[in-house]
Amino acid sequence: MSNQRKEQTFTVSEINKLVKNILDDIPPIWVIGEISNCKMHISGHIYFSLKDENSQISCIMFKGYAKDLKFKLENGVKIKVFGDIGVYEKGGVYQIYVKEIREEGKGELQIAFEKLKNKLFKEGMFDKEHKIGIPEYPLNIGIITAKQAAAFRDVVNVLTRRAPFVKIILNPAQVQGDRAKQEIKAAIEEFNEYNNVDVILLVRGGGSIEDLWAFNEEIVARAIYNSHIPVITGIGHEVDFTIADFVSDLRAPTPSSAAEIVIKSKFDIESIISNLKQRILKEIIRNLNRREDIIVNYKKSYGLNRFIDIIRQKRVDIDRMHLVLTGALLQAINDKLKSLTFLKKRVENTNYRNILKRGYIISRKDGEIIKSKNDINLYDRLIFEYYDGKIRGIVDKFIKEK
Repeated sequence: MSNQRKEQTFTVSEINKLVKNILDDIPPIWVIGEISNCKMHISGHIYFSLKDENSQISCIMFKGYAKDLKFKLENGVKIKVFGDIGVYEKGGVYQIYVKEIREEGKGELQIAFEKLKNKLFKEGMFDKEHKIGIPEYPLNIGIITAKQAAAFRDVVNVLTRRAPFVKIILNPAQVQGDRAKQEIKAAIEEFNEYNNVDVILLVRGGGSIEDLWAFNEEIVARAIYNSHIPVITGIGHEVDFTIADFVSDLRAPTPSSAAEIVIKSKFDIESIISNLKQRILKEIIRNLNRREDIIVNYKKSYGLNRFIDIIRQKRVDIDRMHLVLTGALLQAINDKLKSLTFLKKRVENTNYRNILKRGYIISRKDGEIIKSKNDINLYDRLIFEYYDGKIRGIVDKFIKEK
C-alpha cells in the first residue's frame, strides 16, 4: 500500500480567508513609497498605489481618515503611510488600509518632470509666439497614437460624425513603453517630411504618470517644437498635463476634445455660410443707400438748380454711375452666391446618407464596415444599413462568381 499524502482541497473563499487571517496578525505599520494611479472617489475615499523601483501595493484611505488629510495627494509624490495590511476577500487582493499619511517629498518622475519643464521654459519653447495657428478648415488630418487604442477610435468617430469629408491619416506609434518616445518622434518627423496633412493630433487615453511618461520625454517635446505642421495634443484626462501639452500649438483635455476642436461640424459650416450671406446682402443694401444719398444731394445742389445744362449733364453722369455700380454689385452678389452654393453642395454630397439614397448599402459586422467578402464567415450576423433604416441578416451561402 503506497504512502501517498492525502490531498486537501480548498475553495477560493477559504484560501482568501486563510490569507486574511495571516495578514490580520501583522500589526499596523509605516510604509514609504511613491504615489501612482491616485483616484479621488465621489464617495470621499481615496484609492492609490504605493510603489518603489521594484514593486507596488494597492492602498485605500477611507473618507473618515481622508477628511483630515493636510495636503493634496498627487502622482509622483513620495509619502509615508500608516495602516493595516488586509485582504479584500471578494477580489482576492491585499492592500493597505491607510489611516495616516505623511509627505516625504516628490518622487523621481515628478522631479524629472519639473526639471525638464523648467529647462524648456527657459529656452522659450512654451512661448506663445512660437505657437502655429490651427487652420480653420483642415481637409487632411494626421493622427499619432496606437492603432488599436481606444483614443484612435474615439477621434475617428468624432471626425467622421462632424466632418465626413475630411481625410484621416494614421501614423501609428506606441504611446507607452521604452520604444514610445522614438516612435512618436519619428511619426511627427515623417508627417513633416511628406507634408501631407494640415494638422497633427497627438492623442492617448488616460493613465498613471508612468503610462504617460513618453509624452514627458525631451525628444518628443523638441519634435513637436520643430514641427512646421501645427500639433494638437489630447493626452490622458482633463487633469493630466505633460511636457508635450506645454510645447504643442494647442492642448485639448482629452482625445475626443482634440477631434472636436480641430474641425467644425457640418452644422457650424452651414451656419457660417448663412451668416456670410446675410452680411453680404446687408453691405450691398448699405452701399446702394449711400449711393442714393449722393444722388439726392446732387439734385439739391445750388449749381445744378442754377445751371440747366449742368443739371442735365450731371443727371446723365449719375444715371451711368448708378447703372455701373448696380451692375458691379449684382455681379459680385451672383459670384458670392455661386461660391456659397457650390460649397454647400460639396458638404451635402459628402453625406454618406445621400449616397445610400442612390441604391447603395453599408454592411457591418460587429460594428465594423465590411470592405471585402473575405471578412465574412458563414452564419455571420450582419447589419445592412439603407438610407431609411437598418436590417439584420445571417450569411447562409457564398455565391461563386461565374
